[in-house]
Amino acid sequence: MRKLAGWLINPLYNWRLREKLFVMFLLGGILPLLFFVQYSYETIRSELSSQMIANTNSTVAQINSNLENKLDTYTKLSATLYLDSNMRAYLTNDYSKDPSLFVDAYKYINNSFVNMLTTNPDIESMSIYINNETLPTDGMYIKSMDQKFRSSLAYKSLSGSFGDVRFVTSPPEPDKPPMFTLTRLLNISSMNNPYGVLTINILESDIFRLMEKEASDKAVLIINEEGIVMSAKDKSLLNQPIDLPEPFPAENNGRFDSTYKGQKVLVVYNTTKYGWKSVSLIPYSSFLSKAHLTAKRILTYALVSLGLMAILIYVTARLFTKRMEKLVGMIRRIEREDFELIDIRPLGRDEIGQIGNALRKMSQRLSSLISDVYMKEIDKREAELNVLQAQINPHFLYNSLASISSLAIRNDDPRMNKMVTDLAKFYRISLNKGKNTLSIHEEIQLTRYYVSIQQVRFANLLRVHYDIEESVLPCRILKLTLQPFVENCINHAIWDHECGINIIIRAYREGQDIILKVIDDGMGMKMPSGDLPQSEDTLSGYGVRNVDNRIKLLFGDSYGVSIFSRLGIGTSVTIRIPGK
Repeated sequence: MRKLAGWLINPLYNWRLREKLFVMFLLGGILPLLFFVQYSYETIRSELSSQMIANTNSTVAQINSNLENKLDTYTKLSATLYLDSNMRAYLTNDYSKDPSLFVDAYKYINNSFVNMLTTNPDIESMSIYINNETLPTDGMYIKSMDQKFRSSLAYKSLSGSFGDVRFVTSPPEPDKPPMFTLTRLLNISSMNNPYGVLTINILESDIFRLMEKEASDKAVLIINEEGIVMSAKDKSLLNQPIDLPEPFPAENNGRFDSTYKGQKVLVVYNTTKYGWKSVSLIPYSSFLSKAHLTAKRILTYALVSLGLMAILIYVTARLFTKRMEKLVGMIRRIEREDFELIDIRPLGRDEIGQIGNALRKMSQRLSSLISDVYMKEIDKREAELNVLQAQINPHFLYNSLASISSLAIRNDDPRMNKMVTDLAKFYRISLNKGKNTLSIHEEIQLTRYYVSIQQVRFANLLRVHYDIEESVLPCRILKLTLQPFVENCINHAIWDHECGINIIIRAYREGQDIILKVIDDGMGMKMPSGDLPQSEDTLSGYGVRNVDNRIKLLFGDSYGVSIFSRLGIGTSVTIRIPGK
């Protein structure tokens, strides 16, 4: 993977800056535009799909409601005739003994049918098929249950109905439009021996009118519980199974994706209480065409914008890199030690122009600095000589102190010998070969030598106690950190020349830091308004502020010296350094 990335990226290193800027800016413009187009298309597609599903669900539910109302009306009409005892009596009477009686039967039947047809104008025709051979048929309202009728779809649909309503649809014929037929066995007195079959014919177009407005841009069908098409815009589909590759789900209503006549469609359905379904088949291409059109327009606008942006990017990159090339030329002149850049005109006031101005000033400064280099080189050599001379002085001091120590031994003066020896050791550690820092162990030793020298003078008046944790001894500290505070205790804190003074020197860890304390029980002092005494308040060569400033310069402002003192009680000096 790394090799592939290197193979793709390495050629970029050799491109000119103008080309890199152009490609990067162009990619930075193309990717958001492509994302915007894709996001817009997906959003519009999702919104249109959601809106279409919601609208279709509402439409199918309304068609279902209207269809149920229609079917309820026809069912109630059939129930009126089914329960009419006079009708049953006329239809089952034996007219062979007195044929004139059938006139009353026809009068009653005609009046009943005419009233129903008048009050329900959407009914095309009504008929009763009978087996009573003694009652003559009129071919309109009363018809014979002959073999032709027995072989019809309407009659076959009554199998197992037991007096319940059945609906069938007849396909169109050359001289007849498609019909929607209600059939019902008239068997109220004998379930096994019906005395007739009631048929109510309604034009299928009247049923289709319930969904005609919705069938303009999609296929809307009514199918029965067996999946047979009962009503559709395409009349050739009537009495045919619906052409879907998968069955409907068990739920009474819902939606799913399917294929219909070679197109991907959204199927939305709702089931009536009669078991029939109102089905809407919506091709995705029909309602997504708007999304495709919108996406094409957005893409067109994006491409135009991309073209304009490419031109602007190229012009901007060219103007930018042209001035960068001038900057490179200025830098190369400086590289050749040509510091005269007055002939190059200003590059503007933006960042590039500021770099150009800075290069001009830098070239002038370089010119003046180069002229000073020789003088500084001379000064450097003189400083080296002074350092060599300074290295001679400590050796002279050590040799002089050794001579004094030898003289004290010859004169049998051990105090003088010890004092001179301690002084030599003090200076050997404090000089530290010119280094500024030493270990806490060495700083404690240096303080011990200083105290030993002072004890020659003060004897038992000076009592120093050490409380040092061993873990802090290797840590680094500025040299002469403790000695100035011990010196202050000796010079300023002794107030009783009989009792003397006690000094405690402590060193311990506190978290990540190291704390050093110099505590005395001397006379104390009044604390000034600031945290530390002013420099003139001390007589030590290394004053309090001197030590504090050196610690802050080396370790930072969070470290340094703090003092607490009370008159007549004593003074406590706290030194905080990092515990590295």
